[in-house]
Amino acid sequence: MSLDGVATSVRTAAAQVFGEHVELAALYVDLLERHGVERGLIGPREVERLWDRHVLNSAVIGEHIPKGARVVDVGSGAGLPGIPLAIGRPDLDIVLLEPMARRVDWLNEVVEKLELPITIVRGRAEEREVRKQVGGADVVTARAVAPLARLAGWCLPLVRPDGFLLALKGASAAEEIERDRDAVRNAGGGQPEIAECGAGVLEVPSTVVLIQRLPPKTARQRGKQS
Repeated sequence: MSLDGVATSVRTAAAQVFGEHVELAALYVDLLERHGVERGLIGPREVERLWDRHVLNSAVIGEHIPKGARVVDVGSGAGLPGIPLAIGRPDLDIVLLEPMARRVDWLNEVVEKLELPITIVRGRAEEREVRKQVGGADVVTARAVAPLARLAGWCLPLVRPDGFLLALKGASAAEEIERDRDAVRNAGGGQPEIAECGAGVLEVPSTVVLIQRLPPKTARQRGKQS
């Protein structure tokens, strides 16, 4: 879907978010539009909403990622949010982690076509070998992967102490935090915080939950206090 066929507000947002790389983002959207449904990456109803609901929604979380960070995108699927992040933030060192072979094939094809310096790993975050291979990340991202309790258990072990898990969530973010607070703490995480990304750029900003991985000593102390 070229930018010519979308609303003016979306074109403006895309230009702000991707800057000189906006045409590369448009090529990614075009690939998703042509192949995403048939390859089981997106639902048919999502085709018309690729820019605002998926690509821009993913890219703006870069507001909470430090310059030059090493980022692991868990359960990357169609490459969200990892590929939009890589396009909008070429300074980041990004790893896409995905367990399904057919999706890994898609990711390899896209990364090659877009000539992005991204590493793709097939596996699951909870696997020991995966943790050895990609652990120690500054930031771990996840979008539509699992409830917060499971997500913390899977993802926080991949984060270096004082790094962050950044989970894209929707309207249920506050409810999930309240429900899963203890599980997050037990997984080594600090107090989850809700933040909006893309305010003033997107019509509907992205909602993310930020969880810092506490140093082991701090995490143990908090566990004893509870």
